[in-house]
Amino acid sequence: MNQQHEWSVLSRLDLNLFRVFEVVYHERNLTRAAALLHLSQSAVSHALQRLREQLDDPLFVRDGRGVAPTPLAQQLAPGIQEALSGLRRSVGRGQTFDPRHDRRSFTLNMPEQMEPILLPAILAHLRQCAPQLELRSSSLHWAELKRELVAGRVDLAIEIARPTDAELRQRLLLRDPLCVVAGPAFAGELSLERYLAAEHVAVTSRRRGICVEDLALGHLGLVRQVRQRCQHYLSAALLVAQSDWLLTMPRQYAQLINAGLANRLLDMPLELPAVSLNLYWPRQTENEAGGQWLREQLLGLARQHF
Repeated sequence: MNQQHEWSVLSRLDLNLFRVFEVVYHERNLTRAAALLHLSQSAVSHALQRLREQLDDPLFVRDGRGVAPTPLAQQLAPGIQEALSGLRRSVGRGQTFDPRHDRRSFTLNMPEQMEPILLPAILAHLRQCAPQLELRSSSLHWAELKRELVAGRVDLAIEIARPTDAELRQRLLLRDPLCVVAGPAFAGELSLERYLAAEHVAVTSRRRGICVEDLALGHLGLVRQVRQRCQHYLSAALLVAQSDWLLTMPRQYAQLINAGLANRLLDMPLELPAVSLNLYWPRQTENEAGGQWLREQLLGLARQHF
């Protein structure tokens, strides 16, 4: 059967007729089927007649006080029941969500650098309250991420706060203050003068443009000396450990990746805005039960631990 013929057949079918078929097949009695469907018996008979004409088969024949399925009805019944059950699950999924038993899979996008601090805590929480849930982590750049969210291929995203559009919704997830990472070769206290005079490692995945802390410094009319750029905070922390360079990064992440190094975490010598991470999701899933539940879990987890 080619695709054009398949569409031609489907365009003539009415899903309500298959619901009638399902109940009559189960009850083997038109009166009982009509009562369950909240229809008159004549309406049930009319629906069966339409389906008979479309499928070119009697489907049910009289059998005592009830009806019996024909061989074709026997053949069709399992597929019809499975299809209707799948449709009910799909529709019901948007209305109800049971975290203890639902086996859904969600895709959560986050900056690659933040995955080590965020993902383990999120998965540990979900293992306790939603053991069947699957959470896939991805890391896409913002332009591609917006398209994937709107297309429904990414369910949620954790990203640096930025202007967005009407197709996306957002809420503040967490704020992490900046600190300065210094290696053993950098001795003494950190003043603003020493910070600006020092050489720095900057972390950015972009080939062009400036990172968050340089943007904030620029707003204050200040410029630092960036000696080295790299893509990951771990690489930057290792470079700092073997030099007198400085690294500016979010404090919670700094505590994680510097735990096995001899680096010191110093307070910023001037006030810069904390790094704000927002939770983003597509507008079309605003009221979807599973997505709502997962968003509330992430927001609650951020309030508790981050």
